[in-house]
Amino acid sequence: MRLLSRLSVASLSFAISLSAYAVRVGDQAPAFTGVDSHGKTHSLSEYRGKYVVLEWTNNGCPYTKKHYESGNMQALQKQWTTKGVVWLTVLSSAQGNQGYMSPAEENAYMSKVHADPTAALLDPSGAIGHLYEAKTTPDMFVIDPQGKLIYAGAIDDHPTTDTSDVAGSKNYVSAALTESMNGQPVATGYTRPYGCSVKYAGAE
Repeated sequence: MRLLSRLSVASLSFAISLSAYAVRVGDQAPAFTGVDSHGKTHSLSEYRGKYVVLEWTNNGCPYTKKHYESGNMQALQKQWTTKGVVWLTVLSSAQGNQGYMSPAEENAYMSKVHADPTAALLDPSGAIGHLYEAKTTPDMFVIDPQGKLIYAGAIDDHPTTDTSDVAGSKNYVSAALTESMNGQPVATGYTRPYGCSVKYAGAE
């Protein structure tokens, strides 16, 4: 089963070209404004001077479940937000598609799984997702205090749905944040994201 999982993810990942990103590492991250599950508006520009992590999510996706059911995503959110990092979870599933959540549903879900992002942005139009060409759930982006993208891609190096893989995985998001905060270049700026496709409006 685990082998099948790896193979299916490998097939999915093969179709994703790293060069397809709309925004490239080293570029200024595209500006956006979004409304969170509590009705508060967030603009990327208001977080200039801080690190920002964007995490695309879909709670019906088994790859997303891997990181929430294991507690990995919540631990990352708490670890980095306590260090001043802004962590924005983004839901780009269109209404009627897997992963779409009303504000009340998202707030209930976050409470249930003890999620701890700065905010969960509801993006059913896919405007923010298309701006970054987010492809999978999860798909991760790290922006530095100058507003430049310093990492885009997978959360880690184990593209499976097996929660037991989390402990032995190299977490690319943590690596990028740690290296950049230490004044070092980010060794791995791009990786191939893995997971379910983002369920944009009109997507198959």
